[in-house]
Amino acid sequence: MRSRRVWGGTAAVVLGGLLAAGCGGGGKDSGGDGAARSGDSAAGGHPVTVTDCTGARTTFTGTPKKIVTSNASALELLLRLGAGDRVIGTGFPPGKGTLPGALDARARKVKVLGRTVIPKEKLLGSGADLYIDTFASMGGMGGGMGDAPTAEEFEAAGIKHIYLKSTACAAQGRSPVTDLSAVEADITTLGEVTGTAARARTLVAGMKEKVAAVQKAVGGTPRSERPTFFFFDYDAGTKQPSVTCNRQIANAVITLAGARNVFADCDGDHEQVGWEDVIAKNPDWIQLGVRDRGSAAANEKAFDEAERWLESDPATKGLKAVKEGHLLRIGSERTTIAGVANADTVEEIARALYPGKVG
Repeated sequence: MRSRRVWGGTAAVVLGGLLAAGCGGGGKDSGGDGAARSGDSAAGGHPVTVTDCTGARTTFTGTPKKIVTSNASALELLLRLGAGDRVIGTGFPPGKGTLPGALDARARKVKVLGRTVIPKEKLLGSGADLYIDTFASMGGMGGGMGDAPTAEEFEAAGIKHIYLKSTACAAQGRSPVTDLSAVEADITTLGEVTGTAARARTLVAGMKEKVAAVQKAVGGTPRSERPTFFFFDYDAGTKQPSVTCNRQIANAVITLAGARNVFADCDGDHEQVGWEDVIAKNPDWIQLGVRDRGSAAANEKAFDEAERWLESDPATKGLKAVKEGHLLRIGSERTTIAGVANADTVEEIARALYPGKVG
């Protein structure tokens, strides 16, 4: 049986963090090209203060004018909020055709400061007044680009540096993540910082509406009857699997979709285990977590590779999900990194697991 294919979502590479606190509501729209249609004031409701995982505060007395994003997921959020015209550069740029609708063409007009992590000197010399960071740390991420700028270096360059807390702070969480409230808070805060609060409320409300519809359809299914689910992070390597634990956004996505994350018993965001541990769990479904390769054809090839590996490796070919063809082709980023597409992934997983119940 052929594995099911789901395209779309953000283009990034590593988990980490970006932003602050806040809470959302209002409106409805999580799809389309995300062009701003709100009446948000350029001045916004400033001053706005955000915090990082340690509680350190960053205050904005006005809206930032020149923004650099660490990767395509942060860039996509700004485009959806209608603040894309203020982005002067990005790292980990999205490949052609990887973002939906008009977002794609607009994203590719943004200057690429780094094909992967933006080199320290280039970031500090970019002229930005805000750096939105989707990584907990740039150190040790390869490419020979040196360490991440220090807080003092960011300040000297006149760059405010903020993180997406729903991912940056995940490993420090005190309880399992089972909903998207932290993601929604990040989007809301980004809207407050950039003066696009009304649009942020619209995006958050669209996410809430989509998830609520799934919950109405499958939320009443007893836990014991919910399919077990394994997120197979193919790009993390096959020698020793890196699994998604209960502090990660993906745990919330899986849970909201009416499934049971087979590694929800590990506290933290990720953990390395052995294949014998996966075999012991013997999941009903496996998501082929492949990071965006920059084109539909390249993504298809990567999904094929991940599927062939599961079907041919002696340790995995006997798994129930593999034998029954219950392999979902859903990109890693839209599952594991904060964004509007998290709600779309909830819907896609639920539609596969509960055919006929989810519209």
